[in-house]
Amino acid sequence: MNQNHNSATAAPLVHGGDWAGYAEEYGSQPLDFSANVSPLGVPDGIKQAIAAAAETADRYPDPLCRALCREIAAHEQVLPSNVLCGNGAADLIFRAVWAKKPKNALITAPTFAEYEAALVSCGCQVEYHILTEEKGFCLDETFLKAITPNVDMVFLCEPNNPTGIASPRELLLRIAQKCADCGALLMLDECFGDFLENGAEHTLKNAMEQFPNLVILKAFTKLYAMAGVRLGYALSSNQALLDEMQQTGQPWAVSSLAQAAGMAALQETAYVKKVRQMISQERPWLKQQLEQLGLKVLPGQANYLLFYCTTPLIQPLRQKGVLLRSCSNYHGLSEHWYRTAVRTHEENVRLIQALNEVIG
Repeated sequence: MNQNHNSATAAPLVHGGDWAGYAEEYGSQPLDFSANVSPLGVPDGIKQAIAAAAETADRYPDPLCRALCREIAAHEQVLPSNVLCGNGAADLIFRAVWAKKPKNALITAPTFAEYEAALVSCGCQVEYHILTEEKGFCLDETFLKAITPNVDMVFLCEPNNPTGIASPRELLLRIAQKCADCGALLMLDECFGDFLENGAEHTLKNAMEQFPNLVILKAFTKLYAMAGVRLGYALSSNQALLDEMQQTGQPWAVSSLAQAAGMAALQETAYVKKVRQMISQERPWLKQQLEQLGLKVLPGQANYLLFYCTTPLIQPLRQKGVLLRSCSNYHGLSEHWYRTAVRTHEENVRLIQALNEVIG
């Protein structure tokens, strides 16, 4: 029996970044704007660390990621006991959900799909707080009213994916307090927080001691171009919860190669500065170019932009070797919404040229 899945029979993929599907169809690599990963590629220091770690790949990895947790703690200025590593942020989302098994949860819409996927997997009832176009897809105080004693878990993405919109920190603190008052666990996804101009001021990690009901999610995926390595971490002052999450998932979830890559990544300060500078320069340029094509573009603050276009784009761009993210499978968005990564200037120019050819 043939076990291979082709594009005609396989279930549609939830996320972007399907370069493999494109390569099988066209026999070449695409220009991928569908995944929000650093356009500078994997830093040399990380490549070298992975290669060196291969020498000891015959041994099981440290299941507690002790050395890596110490390095992350120093980087984030928290205690090592506040850190739990996982096989990407998605792994930690599922670990938290299965550790707590909430009956009712609250998420925004549109937002990252894995929150709902994890919640549904344990039979949780999911309530959506719709972020409207009329309000610029911004979170406001009406979200506080949706947090009731009936809600066990709340997921928030800051800045949000796919909108790129960040909420005022004061509002996030009030949400954390309302969750605490109602006995709800707040899962705050800060995976794109490093791309904010004021990321250090926006994060809630210095409020973790005040809110033991708070878990912050971060990953090496986007900033360090480590999507294929699979490495993320959770921050919380709630040691008991982190222990539960540790026990919920599979053992040895983080490979020794990924642990070595993470430790090397934290040394790549020059690389991070370069990536952040590039995104901060290219994002407004790309937004302006999209608007000049007559498209409605949200003022995103991360390394991607959400825009509205009535012309179908996915297949025409795919035929030109460009992958874009359709947002038709996000709750609250139609098939006319698209998300594009912000990449190098040369690549962004190629995207605009391709869009110009398609839109006319």
